[in-house]
Amino acid sequence: MPMRSKAVVLHAFNQPLVVEEIEVDPPRKDEVMVRVVNAGVCRSELPAIQGKRSIPLPIVLGHEGAGVVERIGEDVKAVKPGDHVILVWRVPCGRCPSCAIGRPALCEEAAKASAKGSMPDGTLRFSKDGKPVYHFLTASCFQEYTVVHEKAVIPIPKDFPLHCAAIMGCGLLTGVGAVINTAQVRAGSTVAVFGAGGVGLSAILGARLVNARKIIAVDIKDSKLETALSLGATDAVNSAKVDPVKAIRDLTGGRGVDYAFEVIGLGKVFEQAFESTGRCGTTTMVGSPPPEETFTLSARLLYSQERTVKASYYGSARFYADIPWLVSLYQAGRLPIDKLISRHFPLAQYNEALRALEAGEVARSVLDVTPL
Repeated sequence: MPMRSKAVVLHAFNQPLVVEEIEVDPPRKDEVMVRVVNAGVCRSELPAIQGKRSIPLPIVLGHEGAGVVERIGEDVKAVKPGDHVILVWRVPCGRCPSCAIGRPALCEEAAKASAKGSMPDGTLRFSKDGKPVYHFLTASCFQEYTVVHEKAVIPIPKDFPLHCAAIMGCGLLTGVGAVINTAQVRAGSTVAVFGAGGVGLSAILGARLVNARKIIAVDIKDSKLETALSLGATDAVNSAKVDPVKAIRDLTGGRGVDYAFEVIGLGKVFEQAFESTGRCGTTTMVGSPPPEETFTLSARLLYSQERTVKASYYGSARFYADIPWLVSLYQAGRLPIDKLISRHFPLAQYNEALRALEAGEVARSVLDVTPL
């Protein structure tokens, strides 16, 4: 029998979302039903809500979360009912060219399922009054119960705080992964992070993990810069008050940084990040840009100074290796995830949580979906 589940549903673009009850079908073969305890409110939801992303409607949003396994389908071996799990929003097929070279975040089959708003097999598990309700990034964790593929859940210790686990499956993994997996920042190097939201702060944590010598946070909000300094940034630059490129060069003796990360998704900011690097510098785009966004770089500087430009999608993550590693770092006191979370909201106040995010009042907020 289907499970009744309160869910945050997007019915129309650029409209407030509705919290309503839907039906969730039982898990099928290789699938897991998860009772969602906490879910992170991520800026990546905004393009979908604004109609800048091609998705079917109505759809249950949410793509980073954590909870407890409620039921399992046939042949599920990775987890059992009662296990605590982190959700990931990419379900790698393991066979496409991207998976074959160890890049599961770029899985081509998973991308097709996300575009269709379905489970990996192309079918749906959600409905309301007999009509289909679609899946967002195969996760849809802004609801009490969700059904995902077995590959979308990663078990964690039961004493691990689920509100911290909720932001590990996207924001934290994206920021730390961009530093360690994509750019491969060296110990003793200099780093600039443009954007001190949840992902940018995670990149700062990643830079601290690899013992970067100087970590410069750039943002237009002093409150976010204060948080960045508390998490390990050595310097803060308010780009609404000063030229960030000049400020970064002043902080590095005129040379520029070894690594720069653009964590907003704006072409102009990426240009500033590139200009803030020095010879042999690497600039990595981490923020999710809208489809029409472009940028212009100096071909001469790129060539004559052997600078490198990269992009990091989902932190170039290897989920089943990276997330257990991040869990162990938190347990060892080396990864203060809880400091990334600014506020908690009940599920019914999702629209207020989104407003606070858009207004820059929070770095990362968490929905308290069901009690543990």
